Amino acid sequence: MALSLDQMRENCQKARAAMQRARAEHFAIGAFNIDNQDTLIAIARAAKAKNAPVMIEISQGEVDALGLENVRDMVDNYKQEYGVEMYINLDHSPTVAAAIAGIEAGFEFIHIDISQARKNATVEEIVTETKQIVEYAKLTGALVESEPHYFGGGSNVFAEAMDYEVIKKTFSTPESAKAFVEATGIDTFAAAIGNLHGKYPVPKKLDIELLTKVRAAISCNISLHGGSGTPGHYFVDAVKVGVSKININTDMRIAYRETLEKVLAENKTEYAVVKLMSQVIEAVQSVVEDKIDMFNAAGKAHI
Repeated sequence: MALSLDQMRENCQKARAAMQRARAEHFAIGAFNIDNQDTLIAIARAAKAKNAPVMIEISQGEVDALGLENVRDMVDNYKQEYGVEMYINLDHSPTVAAAIAGIEAGFEFIHIDISQARKNATVEEIVTETKQIVEYAKLTGALVESEPHYFGGGSNVFAEAMDYEVIKKTFSTPESAKAFVEATGIDTFAAAIGNLHGKYPVPKKLDIELLTKVRAAISCNISLHGGSGTPGHYFVDAVKVGVSKININTDMRIAYRETLEKVLAENKTEYAVVKLMSQVIEAVQSVVEDKIDMFNAAGKAHI
């Protein structure tokens, strides 16, 4: 059932308060992508077990597969069933129209990512279109996230190691971050400090010193995309510096697929796959709980 405008505004006020708590208490809210109902259940159970606030994320592929309104309803149902603090983030929304649809569906967080969809977009175009979403988000109070640069990789497992010299060319700078935040009025800046979408043969390395400089240069929230495959000590340091949101996707997908393959191999005569999903859900839940601990978010929920 669609939310009323008043309900959307109330949810967005709670979401803003959650991000303020994250800044003040030095924890990050985990933003976990879902592929289906199973992963949503795993996240909800992890949030309950850890008493932690969480974000459910969907990007355009999941929007196409599941639908904005369906995700809104499922999240609200499980939020009520498990009694957890849970919000929805529209991740890497590729166009102004897509981001507006997320706002109108009552999503509390909107990530408008023009550079992901149009890699040749100019900074001026990105600023202009991001400002449109910042303005439209005033309808509900949704928090808007963006960045002036393209994040490489993808939510998958890659066989080749990343080239950090190439990646460094897209790193945020304190100057560019400050200029972009001031030009757009966004609530959350997606910093690039070595974080990269997907998982690679070698662990990622985050430039915490650079993050510290970016944090000092801007007043809004900071998020880290591409959290999968990152050694946990970087998250601990990033949260201390002042990161308020960290995205996780591929680590969950690996746990889901590998566990599902194992369970199917062990149960070759069972065709009611729904009966086999408990181990899969538990595996994904374990990943989410581990991240919550790394983000210092356990015990931080306000219900």
